[in-house]
Amino acid sequence: MNVEQAREWIAAIAETVEAEAETLTRLDSAIGDGDHGANLKRGFAAVRVALDGFEAHTVGDVLTKTGATLISKVGGASGPLYGSAFRAMGKTLTSPDVTTEQLGDALDAGLAAIRKLGGAQPGDKTMVDAWLPAVAAFRRKGPQAAATAAEEAARATTDLQARKGRASYLGERSIGHQDPGATSTALIFRALA
Repeated sequence: MNVEQAREWIAAIAETVEAEAETLTRLDSAIGDGDHGANLKRGFAAVRVALDGFEAHTVGDVLTKTGATLISKVGGASGPLYGSAFRAMGKTLTSPDVTTEQLGDALDAGLAAIRKLGGAQPGDKTMVDAWLPAVAAFRRKGPQAAATAAEEAARATTDLQARKGRASYLGERSIGHQDPGATSTALIFRALA
């Protein structure tokens, strides 16, 4: 990935989040506070503005700017979580071109940032449930496999009981609903594919 491809990835995320905002909001309305789609749509729209004319020298510059903008513009839990993930990824990618292995390391760093901030474990019905298998698939078979793994994992959260976040307040009633955070994570990896 080079700097331009990093910009294209973020632009693709913004487009898909905008297109799927209502779906994310519907999912979040069932087990959360119903603002996940709107928050991410607003956040990535702000990222597009922030990156327009931004002079990036490295792939990491693009991702770090993305993360900082998400933290400043997105409320709720998703802004700090995704913002921290993109900043962590950005800090690991310090050259204009990065290898697939380096990008895999960065995706791992993003996952670590999400887990550190949110404290979620696999099976808690959060974005970790999609991000974790996506990174593993990315390392084995590349971006397309990562996207598929994230989408399958997001769907699999339907059967889980939430143990983190607002959905955890519902206890067993959270079962039967796909997690909106895992779903938006799948969108991020689909945009990378």
